Amino acid sequence: LTGVVIALIPGLPPVELAPELVLLLILPPVIYNAAFLMSWREFQFNLRPITLLAVGGVVFTTLAVAAAAHWVMDLAWPVGFLLGAIVSPPDAIAPLSIARRMEIPRRLLVILEGEALANDATALILYRFAVGAIAVGVFSFTEAAGIFAAIVVGEILWGIGVGWLMLRLRRWVKDPLIEIVLSVLTPFLAFWAPVHLGGSGVLATVTAGLYVSWNGPRLINPRTRLQGIFFWEFFIYVLEGMVFLITGLQARTILSRIGDYPLSQLALSALVITLTVIVARFVWVFPTAYLPRWLVPPIRRRDPSPPWQWPFVLAFTGVRGIVSLAAALAIPFLTASGAPFPYRDLILFLTFSVILVTLVGQGLLLPWVIRSLGLAHAGRREREANRAEEYGARAEAVQAASERLAQLTAERNLPAEVIEAVRAQHQDRLRHIEDRSAGDGTVGKHSELHEEVERLLIDAERTRINDLARSGKLKDGARRRIERELDLREAELPN
Repeated sequence: LTGVVIALIPGLPPVELAPELVLLLILPPVIYNAAFLMSWREFQFNLRPITLLAVGGVVFTTLAVAAAAHWVMDLAWPVGFLLGAIVSPPDAIAPLSIARRMEIPRRLLVILEGEALANDATALILYRFAVGAIAVGVFSFTEAAGIFAAIVVGEILWGIGVGWLMLRLRRWVKDPLIEIVLSVLTPFLAFWAPVHLGGSGVLATVTAGLYVSWNGPRLINPRTRLQGIFFWEFFIYVLEGMVFLITGLQARTILSRIGDYPLSQLALSALVITLTVIVARFVWVFPTAYLPRWLVPPIRRRDPSPPWQWPFVLAFTGVRGIVSLAAALAIPFLTASGAPFPYRDLILFLTFSVILVTLVGQGLLLPWVIRSLGLAHAGRREREANRAEEYGARAEAVQAASERLAQLTAERNLPAEVIEAVRAQHQDRLRHIEDRSAGDGTVGKHSELHEEVERLLIDAERTRINDLARSGKLKDGARRRIERELDLREAELPN
């Protein structure tokens, strides 16, 4: 919205987005980071609903938009397919930020995250086929299906290879700054090569992110991991904010290109396509949520049917974003014969209209919808269970360290004073964990009070350290090392 307001201020020059900026520079790190943060186990368990949405839902929406564009707007079928491929992939950035804040059930978040990882790949492949069919005038379904399968297999293999190579390089250099640079280069290496060869690049980037996430804990330097977490959080936050701003800034450029179309025709066309996009997702989500369970008993036994509120929220989060806009802007101006590309400006306007209505309209209504369906804070119980699981794992880890200490004592004949000091330290950690978790697995009643007191004590230490540094009694290097330790202690406390 800020971008739209700025774009419409008289006298300011128009800002035109280069599609390559999004498709080649912004999209790879955003997708890679989302894949890296995704739990492989949860992704694997929810592969069926994710695939149905990311592949089936995108194809179904493409067909629905093509039919509406052909029958209502009298556009040729290839042009309708192109428009459908452009507006079919939802963008989960805004809905996910809202859904996490509203604490909806974890599984819904995983499905939305997984869909966002793969739907761009499906849409961009369909987009390339549609552009080629219009520009050249020839299309073969059999050939397209074979190319689609080759792209999927090839990108998955390439993504695994890139993830394997970059992890080995990062382990070899052993320098946190260089490792972070390599982590930034990873999504671009995974994305650019498939795009150059005619693929989407998305599947390769997702695969690389999942591979690094699964294998990284035993290969990535702990210092790198600490610094990398903060770097990537800031990096992605800036990228996503810039994406929304740039989207709004395209308003003037797009409006200046559709002067040849009557306002009534533009309004009707935008209404038809936007409604088709929104309704098609509802039409697809509900049957795919329940039909597999009704038709296949093993699926029903392993994964019972969810309440209707779950698929409704999934259907309502069909917000479109920057990938659709970049794809529309990337449409060539001329066909292979040198003729102007048909309806290019109209497609661009309709794409922007769908993005604006879904992003602003559905985005602003989403919190109200979640509360009305009773899903707000429904994931809080899951979070409490996860924290109890976390405390149990921490206790087992401390116990493993104590057992290892006993082995070292026997093997190396360590001094008694060293053994007692280390053992006391670990026993104190264990008591700290047990105090924060009650015996029945729920969070202890003193946990929040303990965390509050711990924060106050850390603040007192930090204040004294800063006073000593300002008075010249502590060197800056020592102050930074102590501050880092205090920051790490505070970072361990729950938010």
